[in-house]
Amino acid sequence: MSYGFLDIAITPSIRAVQQQMGADEIWTDFRGHREFDRFSAAEAAFIEQRDSFYIASVSETGWPYVQHRGGPRGFLKLIDEKTLAFADYRGNRQYISTGNLAADNRACLILMDYPNRARMKIYARVDIVALDEDPALAARLAIEGYKAKPERVFLLHLEAFDWNCAQHIKPRFTEHEIDQALQPMRRRLEALESENAALTARLRQHEEDADPSRT
Repeated sequence: MSYGFLDIAITPSIRAVQQQMGADEIWTDFRGHREFDRFSAAEAAFIEQRDSFYIASVSETGWPYVQHRGGPRGFLKLIDEKTLAFADYRGNRQYISTGNLAADNRACLILMDYPNRARMKIYARVDIVALDEDPALAARLAIEGYKAKPERVFLLHLEAFDWNCAQHIKPRFTEHEIDQALQPMRRRLEALESENAALTARLRQHEEDADPSRT
């Protein structure tokens, strides 16, 4: 049976380790179907909520490199069911990922949803597209109000993806997520403060009405 992501990931050395650890039969005798070679509505909804991800590439000398990419929520966009894209914004100008991918266009992405303890991993091949090469695509990836300077577009062609289990993912929350979670409490607090102010005013009025000497 096809496993999609592991069909790419598994090598003889990985098989050897699985055998040493007594785990080789789990994947050798796998009977399911996990050939995730196109994004469904569920993956689209997950991707559009991300404000960061990690991307791994390999240099010509064989050294791996993992980079964090961040931006406004939704900066990583689903172009179609097998294609992702994002604007590559200017950073420290080392261009390690860009250089690696120019030599070997294979990449692996990890997308994290810490509050919900979900993790998506993606194998893709990357095309590096100049902004003036495809102005329509560059415009589609532009984020209104975001002041970072785009230098190029990364166009990612899906090979396979998979979901990891929630084990060992520790929940973490962004400032925006904390703010959203606190909104009901803030509204309740405002209502209680308003109610308290009204009750205090009524009490003072009642005291004044009961004691004419105070007027």
